[in-house]
Amino acid sequence: MPLALLALAIGAFGIGTTEFVIMGLLPQVAAEYGVSIPAAGLLVTGYALGVVIGAPLMTVLGTKISRKRMLMLLMALFVVGNVLSALAPTFGVMLAGRVVASLAHGAFFGIGSVVAAELVAPEKKAGAIAMMFTGLTVANVVGVPGGTFVGQAAGWRVTFLIVAALGVVGLLGVARLVPDLPRPEGVRLRHELAAFKNAQVLLAMAMTVLGFGGVFAAITYITPMMTEAAGYAEPSVTWLLVLFGLGMVLGNLIGGRYADRRLMPMLYVSLGALALVLGLFTVTAHHKVLAAVTVTLIGALGFATVPPLQKRVLDQALGAPTLASAVNIGAFNLGNALAAWLGGMVIAAGLGFTAPNWVGAVLVGSALVLAVVSAALERRSGSAGQVPDAPAGGAVAEPALAARG
Repeated sequence: MPLALLALAIGAFGIGTTEFVIMGLLPQVAAEYGVSIPAAGLLVTGYALGVVIGAPLMTVLGTKISRKRMLMLLMALFVVGNVLSALAPTFGVMLAGRVVASLAHGAFFGIGSVVAAELVAPEKKAGAIAMMFTGLTVANVVGVPGGTFVGQAAGWRVTFLIVAALGVVGLLGVARLVPDLPRPEGVRLRHELAAFKNAQVLLAMAMTVLGFGGVFAAITYITPMMTEAAGYAEPSVTWLLVLFGLGMVLGNLIGGRYADRRLMPMLYVSLGALALVLGLFTVTAHHKVLAAVTVTLIGALGFATVPPLQKRVLDQALGAPTLASAVNIGAFNLGNALAAWLGGMVIAAGLGFTAPNWVGAVLVGSALVLAVVSAALERRSGSAGQVPDAPAGGAVAEPALAARG
Protein backbone atom coordinates (compact mmCIF):
# COMPACT_ATOMS: atom_id res chain seq x y z
CA MET A 1 0.00 0.00 0.00
CA PRO A 2 1.48 3.39 -0.92
CA LEU A 3 2.12 5.48 2.18
CA ALA A 4 0.25 8.33 0.50
CA LEU A 5 -2.98 6.36 1.02
CA LEU A 6 -2.22 6.35 4.75
CA ALA A 7 -1.84 10.13 4.71
CA LEU A 8 -5.16 10.51 2.92
CA ALA A 9 -6.77 8.17 5.44
CA ILE A 10 -5.43 10.30 8.31
CA GLY A 11 -7.05 13.39 6.83
CA ALA A 12 -10.25 11.43 6.27
CA PHE A 13 -10.16 10.35 9.92
CA GLY A 14 -10.23 13.94 11.13
CA ILE A 15 -12.95 14.96 8.71
CA GLY A 16 -15.04 11.92 9.53
CA THR A 17 -14.79 12.63 13.22
CA THR A 18 -16.07 16.19 12.94
CA GLU A 19 -18.83 15.21 10.51
CA PHE A 20 -20.35 12.48 12.67
CA VAL A 21 -19.45 13.40 16.27
CA ILE A 22 -22.05 16.15 16.39
CA MET A 23 -24.79 13.50 16.31
CA GLY A 24 -23.75 12.16 19.70
CA LEU A 25 -23.52 15.69 21.12
CA LEU A 26 -26.75 17.23 19.84
CA PRO A 27 -28.49 17.21 23.25
CA GLN A 28 -25.51 18.96 24.94
CA VAL A 29 -25.20 21.58 22.23
CA ALA A 30 -28.95 22.18 22.14
CA ALA A 31 -29.06 22.60 25.92
CA GLU A 32 -26.16 25.06 26.03
CA TYR A 33 -27.60 27.32 23.36
CA GLY A 34 -31.21 26.86 24.43
CA VAL A 35 -32.50 25.43 21.14
CA SER A 36 -34.59 22.34 20.36
CA ILE A 37 -33.15 19.03 19.13
CA PRO A 38 -34.56 19.54 15.59
CA ALA A 39 -33.07 23.05 15.57
CA ALA A 40 -29.71 21.69 16.69
CA GLY A 41 -30.01 19.28 13.76
CA LEU A 42 -29.23 22.32 11.59
CA LEU A 43 -25.60 21.76 12.60
CA VAL A 44 -25.79 18.53 10.58
CA THR A 45 -27.76 20.10 7.74
CA GLY A 46 -25.53 23.20 7.62
CA TYR A 47 -22.38 21.09 7.50
CA ALA A 48 -23.80 18.95 4.73
CA LEU A 49 -24.86 21.97 2.66
CA GLY A 50 -21.41 23.48 3.17
CA VAL A 51 -19.92 20.33 1.66
CA VAL A 52 -22.29 20.62 -1.30
CA ILE A 53 -21.17 24.21 -1.93
CA GLY A 54 -17.53 23.74 -1.04
CA ALA A 55 -16.91 20.63 -3.12
CA PRO A 56 -17.15 22.29 -6.55
CA LEU A 57 -16.05 25.73 -5.33
CA MET A 58 -12.82 24.57 -3.72
CA THR A 59 -12.08 22.15 -6.55
CA VAL A 60 -12.42 24.91 -9.14
CA LEU A 61 -10.29 27.29 -7.06
CA GLY A 62 -7.66 24.55 -6.82
CA THR A 63 -7.34 23.94 -10.55
CA LYS A 64 -4.31 26.24 -10.77
CA ILE A 65 -2.23 24.49 -8.10
CA SER A 66 -1.06 20.96 -7.52
CA ARG A 67 -3.41 18.47 -5.92
CA LYS A 68 -1.05 17.99 -2.99
CA ARG A 69 -0.94 21.69 -2.19
CA MET A 70 -4.71 21.95 -2.48
CA LEU A 71 -5.15 19.05 -0.06
CA MET A 72 -2.91 20.87 2.41
CA LEU A 73 -4.89 24.10 2.09
CA LEU A 74 -8.13 22.23 2.60
CA MET A 75 -6.88 20.66 5.82
CA ALA A 76 -5.83 24.10 7.07
CA LEU A 77 -9.35 25.42 6.39
CA PHE A 78 -10.75 22.44 8.23
CA VAL A 79 -8.68 23.29 11.31
CA VAL A 80 -9.87 26.91 11.30
CA GLY A 81 -13.52 25.87 11.11
CA ASN A 82 -13.27 23.49 14.04
CA VAL A 83 -11.48 26.01 16.24
CA LEU A 84 -14.26 28.49 15.45
CA SER A 85 -16.88 25.90 16.43
CA ALA A 86 -15.09 25.11 19.68
CA LEU A 87 -14.97 28.78 20.72
CA ALA A 88 -18.40 29.84 19.39
CA PRO A 89 -20.26 32.13 21.85
CA THR A 90 -23.63 31.71 20.07
CA PHE A 91 -25.43 29.01 18.08
CA GLY A 92 -25.09 31.10 14.91
CA VAL A 93 -21.30 31.27 15.27
CA MET A 94 -21.20 27.55 15.99
CA LEU A 95 -23.14 26.92 12.79
CA ALA A 96 -20.76 29.22 10.87
CA GLY A 97 -17.78 27.24 12.17
CA ARG A 98 -19.39 24.02 11.01
CA VAL A 99 -19.90 25.48 7.55
CA VAL A 100 -16.29 26.73 7.35
CA ALA A 101 -14.97 23.27 8.26
CA SER A 102 -17.35 21.65 5.80
CA LEU A 103 -16.03 23.68 2.86
CA ALA A 104 -12.90 21.52 2.96
CA HIS A 105 -14.72 18.19 3.17
CA GLY A 106 -15.99 17.59 -0.36
CA ALA A 107 -12.92 18.79 -2.20
CA PHE A 108 -10.60 16.80 0.09
CA PHE A 109 -12.41 13.54 -0.57
CA GLY A 110 -12.98 14.37 -4.23
CA ILE A 111 -9.37 15.28 -4.98
CA GLY A 112 -8.16 12.57 -2.63
CA SER A 113 -10.19 9.93 -4.50
CA VAL A 114 -8.50 10.91 -7.77
CA VAL A 115 -5.05 10.89 -6.16
CA ALA A 116 -5.73 7.50 -4.56
CA ALA A 117 -6.85 6.06 -7.89
CA GLU A 118 -3.71 7.36 -9.59
CA LEU A 119 -1.42 5.68 -7.10
CA VAL A 120 -2.43 2.10 -7.98
CA ALA A 121 -3.02 -0.13 -10.96
CA PRO A 122 -6.35 0.29 -12.82
CA GLU A 123 -7.90 -2.90 -11.44
CA LYS A 124 -7.25 -1.71 -7.85
CA LYS A 125 -8.78 1.77 -8.05
CA ALA A 126 -11.94 1.11 -6.05
CA GLY A 127 -9.86 -0.62 -3.39
CA ALA A 128 -7.55 2.41 -3.17
CA ILE A 129 -10.53 4.74 -2.82
CA ALA A 130 -11.92 2.45 -0.13
CA MET A 131 -8.57 2.57 1.67
CA MET A 132 -8.77 6.36 1.86
CA PHE A 133 -12.36 6.15 3.08
CA THR A 134 -11.19 3.70 5.74
CA GLY A 135 -10.04 6.78 7.64
CA LEU A 136 -13.61 8.01 7.59
CA THR A 137 -14.98 4.69 8.78
CA VAL A 138 -12.35 4.21 11.49
CA ALA A 139 -13.28 7.67 12.72
CA ASN A 140 -16.68 6.22 13.52
CA VAL A 141 -15.12 3.41 15.55
CA VAL A 142 -12.59 5.53 17.46
CA GLY A 143 -13.01 9.25 16.79
CA VAL A 144 -16.77 9.64 17.04
CA PRO A 145 -17.37 7.47 20.14
CA GLY A 146 -14.26 8.95 21.77
CA GLY A 147 -15.36 12.46 20.89
CA THR A 148 -18.84 11.75 22.20
CA PHE A 149 -17.43 10.41 25.48
CA VAL A 150 -15.13 13.42 25.90
CA GLY A 151 -17.97 15.79 25.03
CA GLN A 152 -20.28 14.23 27.61
CA ALA A 153 -17.56 14.16 30.29
CA ALA A 154 -15.62 17.38 29.67
CA GLY A 155 -17.88 19.42 27.40
CA TRP A 156 -18.48 19.39 23.67
CA ARG A 157 -16.10 22.32 23.11
CA VAL A 158 -13.17 20.15 24.16
CA THR A 159 -14.21 17.62 21.53
CA PHE A 160 -13.99 20.18 18.75
CA LEU A 161 -10.58 21.39 19.92
CA ILE A 162 -9.36 17.78 19.73
CA VAL A 163 -10.83 17.49 16.23
CA ALA A 164 -8.91 20.62 15.23
CA ALA A 165 -5.71 18.95 16.49
CA LEU A 166 -6.54 15.89 14.35
CA GLY A 167 -6.75 18.24 11.38
CA VAL A 168 -3.22 19.47 12.11
CA VAL A 169 -1.98 15.87 12.12
CA GLY A 170 -3.75 15.27 8.81
CA LEU A 171 -2.14 18.38 7.31
CA LEU A 172 1.33 17.22 8.34
CA GLY A 173 0.63 13.74 6.98
CA VAL A 174 -0.37 15.06 3.56
CA ALA A 175 2.66 17.37 3.48
CA ARG A 176 5.07 14.55 4.25
CA LEU A 177 3.63 11.49 2.53
CA VAL A 178 1.54 12.51 -0.51
CA PRO A 179 3.68 12.81 -3.68
CA ASP A 180 3.37 16.00 -5.70
CA LEU A 181 1.89 14.27 -8.74
CA PRO A 182 1.72 16.33 -11.94
CA ARG A 183 -1.72 17.42 -13.02
CA PRO A 184 -2.99 15.78 -16.25
CA GLU A 185 -2.06 18.00 -19.15
CA GLY A 186 -4.77 19.43 -21.36
CA VAL A 187 -7.59 19.21 -18.83
CA ARG A 188 -9.31 22.54 -18.24
CA LEU A 189 -12.37 23.62 -16.33
CA ARG A 190 -14.59 23.33 -19.41
CA HIS A 191 -13.57 19.69 -19.78
CA GLU A 192 -14.33 19.04 -16.12
CA LEU A 193 -17.74 20.71 -16.53
CA ALA A 194 -18.44 18.66 -19.66
CA ALA A 195 -18.71 15.53 -17.51
CA PHE A 196 -22.06 16.83 -16.26
CA LYS A 197 -23.53 16.52 -19.76
CA ASN A 198 -23.37 12.76 -19.27
CA ALA A 199 -26.70 11.42 -18.02
CA GLN A 200 -24.95 8.48 -16.33
CA VAL A 201 -22.86 10.87 -14.20
CA LEU A 202 -26.02 12.67 -13.11
CA LEU A 203 -27.80 9.41 -12.37
CA ALA A 204 -24.89 8.20 -10.26
CA MET A 205 -24.95 11.43 -8.27
CA ALA A 206 -28.71 11.15 -7.78
CA MET A 207 -28.17 7.61 -6.46
CA THR A 208 -25.59 9.05 -4.07
CA VAL A 209 -27.97 11.72 -2.78
CA LEU A 210 -30.82 9.31 -2.13
CA GLY A 211 -28.88 6.20 -1.15
CA PHE A 212 -26.54 7.57 1.47
CA GLY A 213 -29.06 10.19 2.54
CA GLY A 214 -31.20 7.37 3.85
CA VAL A 215 -28.49 6.50 6.37
CA PHE A 216 -28.47 10.02 7.77
CA ALA A 217 -32.24 10.12 8.15
CA ALA A 218 -31.83 7.56 10.92
CA ILE A 219 -28.37 8.28 12.32
CA THR A 220 -28.74 12.07 12.71
CA TYR A 221 -31.26 11.49 15.49
CA ILE A 222 -29.67 8.34 16.92
CA THR A 223 -29.22 9.79 20.42
CA PRO A 224 -32.84 10.83 21.09
CA MET A 225 -34.10 7.73 19.23
CA MET A 226 -32.09 5.32 21.36
CA THR A 227 -32.74 7.08 24.66
CA GLU A 228 -36.46 7.67 24.10
CA ALA A 229 -37.47 4.57 22.10
CA ALA A 230 -34.97 1.86 23.04
CA GLY A 231 -34.44 3.00 26.62
CA TYR A 232 -30.67 3.33 26.50
CA ALA A 233 -28.93 5.68 28.93
CA GLU A 234 -27.31 8.60 27.13
CA PRO A 235 -23.70 7.44 27.75
CA SER A 236 -24.55 4.10 26.10
CA VAL A 237 -25.03 5.90 22.78
CA THR A 238 -21.22 6.03 22.60
CA TRP A 239 -21.10 2.24 22.26
CA LEU A 240 -23.88 2.24 19.71
CA LEU A 241 -21.80 4.64 17.65
CA VAL A 242 -18.88 2.23 17.96
CA LEU A 243 -21.08 -0.51 16.49
CA PHE A 244 -22.17 1.84 13.71
CA GLY A 245 -18.51 2.60 12.99
CA LEU A 246 -17.52 -1.07 12.95
CA GLY A 247 -20.31 -1.69 10.47
CA MET A 248 -19.00 1.17 8.33
CA VAL A 249 -15.48 -0.28 8.30
CA LEU A 250 -16.74 -3.70 7.24
CA GLY A 251 -19.14 -2.32 4.64
CA ASN A 252 -16.51 -0.01 3.16
CA LEU A 253 -14.01 -2.83 2.71
CA ILE A 254 -16.62 -5.14 1.17
CA GLY A 255 -17.89 -2.38 -1.11
CA GLY A 256 -14.38 -1.54 -2.26
CA ARG A 257 -13.55 -5.18 -2.97
CA TYR A 258 -16.63 -6.05 -4.98
CA ALA A 259 -16.97 -2.69 -6.77
CA ASP A 260 -13.83 -3.60 -8.70
CA ARG A 261 -15.51 -6.87 -9.76
CA ARG A 262 -19.30 -6.46 -10.00
CA LEU A 263 -20.12 -2.81 -9.39
CA MET A 264 -23.82 -2.65 -10.27
CA PRO A 265 -24.80 -5.96 -8.59
CA MET A 266 -23.02 -4.66 -5.48
CA LEU A 267 -25.21 -1.55 -5.58
CA TYR A 268 -28.41 -3.56 -6.08
CA VAL A 269 -27.72 -5.76 -3.06
CA SER A 270 -26.50 -3.03 -0.72
CA LEU A 271 -29.26 -0.54 -1.57
CA GLY A 272 -32.03 -3.13 -1.44
CA ALA A 273 -30.87 -4.52 1.89
CA LEU A 274 -30.36 -1.03 3.33
CA ALA A 275 -33.91 0.04 2.46
CA LEU A 276 -35.27 -3.09 4.14
CA VAL A 277 -33.18 -2.62 7.30
CA LEU A 278 -34.17 1.04 7.64
CA GLY A 279 -37.82 0.09 7.38
CA LEU A 280 -37.36 -2.58 10.05
CA PHE A 281 -35.59 -0.07 12.30
CA THR A 282 -38.94 1.52 13.10
CA VAL A 283 -39.71 -1.72 14.96
CA THR A 284 -36.29 -2.80 16.22
CA ALA A 285 -35.57 0.67 17.64
CA HIS A 286 -37.84 -0.25 20.56
CA HIS A 287 -35.66 -3.21 21.64
CA LYS A 288 -32.13 -2.70 22.94
CA VAL A 289 -30.42 -5.73 21.40
CA LEU A 290 -32.25 -5.54 18.08
CA ALA A 291 -31.58 -1.81 17.90
CA ALA A 292 -27.84 -2.39 18.37
CA VAL A 293 -27.79 -5.02 15.62
CA THR A 294 -29.75 -2.76 13.29
CA VAL A 295 -27.43 0.21 13.87
CA THR A 296 -24.48 -2.01 12.92
CA LEU A 297 -26.22 -3.19 9.75
CA ILE A 298 -27.09 0.38 8.73
CA GLY A 299 -23.42 1.32 9.02
CA ALA A 300 -22.29 -1.70 7.02
CA LEU A 301 -24.88 -1.49 4.24
CA GLY A 302 -24.67 2.30 4.03
CA PHE A 303 -20.92 2.35 3.52
CA ALA A 304 -20.95 -0.66 1.21
CA THR A 305 -22.47 1.78 -1.29
CA VAL A 306 -19.72 4.43 -0.99
CA PRO A 307 -16.82 2.93 -3.03
CA PRO A 308 -19.07 1.70 -5.87
CA LEU A 309 -20.93 5.02 -6.09
CA GLN A 310 -17.68 7.00 -6.11
CA LYS A 311 -16.09 4.65 -8.67
CA ARG A 312 -19.24 4.82 -10.81
CA VAL A 313 -18.79 8.57 -11.11
CA LEU A 314 -15.06 8.26 -11.83
CA ASP A 315 -15.75 5.67 -14.54
CA GLN A 316 -18.47 7.71 -16.22
CA ALA A 317 -16.55 11.02 -16.02
CA LEU A 318 -13.60 9.23 -17.53
CA GLY A 319 -11.68 12.10 -19.15
CA ALA A 320 -12.08 14.70 -16.40
CA PRO A 321 -12.82 13.11 -13.05
CA THR A 322 -11.63 15.65 -10.47
CA LEU A 323 -14.61 18.02 -10.37
CA ALA A 324 -17.13 15.20 -10.83
CA SER A 325 -15.51 13.25 -7.98
CA ALA A 326 -15.65 16.27 -5.67
CA VAL A 327 -19.24 17.08 -6.62
CA ASN A 328 -20.22 13.49 -5.87
CA ILE A 329 -18.83 13.90 -2.36
CA GLY A 330 -21.08 16.95 -2.20
CA ALA A 331 -23.91 14.73 -3.37
CA PHE A 332 -23.37 12.42 -0.39
CA ASN A 333 -23.76 15.43 1.86
CA LEU A 334 -26.69 16.87 -0.06
CA GLY A 335 -28.41 13.60 0.77
CA ASN A 336 -27.29 14.00 4.39
CA ALA A 337 -28.76 17.50 4.54
CA LEU A 338 -32.01 16.47 2.87
CA ALA A 339 -32.41 13.46 5.13
CA ALA A 340 -31.54 15.35 8.32
CA TRP A 341 -34.06 18.05 7.40
CA LEU A 342 -36.79 15.56 6.52
CA GLY A 343 -36.07 13.59 9.67
CA GLY A 344 -36.41 16.72 11.76
CA MET A 345 -39.65 17.56 9.96
CA VAL A 346 -41.33 14.25 10.80
CA ILE A 347 -40.16 14.48 14.42
CA ALA A 348 -41.44 18.06 14.71
CA ALA A 349 -44.75 16.89 13.22
CA GLY A 350 -45.18 14.64 16.24
CA LEU A 351 -44.58 11.31 14.48
CA GLY A 352 -41.97 10.23 17.00
CA PHE A 353 -38.21 9.73 17.03
CA THR A 354 -38.40 6.53 14.94
CA ALA A 355 -40.28 8.20 12.06
CA PRO A 356 -37.04 9.30 10.28
CA ASN A 357 -36.35 5.61 9.61
CA TRP A 358 -39.29 5.50 7.19
CA VAL A 359 -37.89 8.58 5.48
CA GLY A 360 -34.57 6.79 5.06
CA ALA A 361 -36.19 3.64 3.67
CA VAL A 362 -38.07 5.62 1.03
CA LEU A 363 -34.95 7.55 0.00
CA VAL A 364 -32.84 4.40 -0.36
CA GLY A 365 -35.61 2.60 -2.25
CA SER A 366 -35.66 5.49 -4.72
CA ALA A 367 -31.89 5.15 -5.18
CA LEU A 368 -32.33 1.46 -5.99
CA VAL A 369 -34.85 2.35 -8.70
CA LEU A 370 -32.36 4.81 -10.21
CA ALA A 371 -29.63 2.14 -10.17
CA VAL A 372 -31.84 -0.20 -12.19
CA VAL A 373 -32.66 2.61 -14.64
CA SER A 374 -28.99 3.54 -14.99
CA ALA A 375 -27.97 -0.04 -15.76
CA ALA A 376 -30.78 -0.39 -18.30
CA LEU A 377 -29.71 2.78 -20.09
CA GLU A 378 -26.10 1.61 -20.12
CA ARG A 379 -27.06 -1.74 -21.63
CA ARG A 380 -29.07 0.07 -24.27
CA SER A 381 -26.19 2.37 -25.19
CA GLY A 382 -23.68 -0.46 -25.05
CA SER A 383 -20.86 1.68 -23.73
CA ALA A 384 -19.61 3.44 -20.65
CA GLY A 385 -19.91 7.20 -20.44
CA GLN A 386 -17.33 9.47 -21.98
CA VAL A 387 -16.72 13.12 -21.34
CA PRO A 388 -17.66 15.25 -24.35
CA ASP A 389 -14.83 17.22 -25.85
CA ALA A 390 -12.27 15.74 -23.49
CA PRO A 391 -8.74 16.30 -24.80
CA ALA A 392 -6.63 13.44 -25.92
CA GLY A 393 -4.34 13.92 -22.97
CA GLY A 394 -7.16 14.44 -20.52
CA ALA A 395 -7.70 10.91 -19.30
CA VAL A 396 -6.46 10.24 -15.83
CA ALA A 397 -2.87 9.25 -16.26
CA GLU A 398 -1.44 6.21 -14.56
CA PRO A 399 1.90 7.41 -13.23
CA ALA A 400 4.92 5.27 -12.77
CA LEU A 401 3.96 4.99 -9.12
CA ALA A 402 1.07 2.74 -10.12
CA ALA A 403 3.42 0.06 -11.30
CA ARG A 404 5.08 0.11 -7.89
CA GLY A 405 1.82 0.43 -5.85
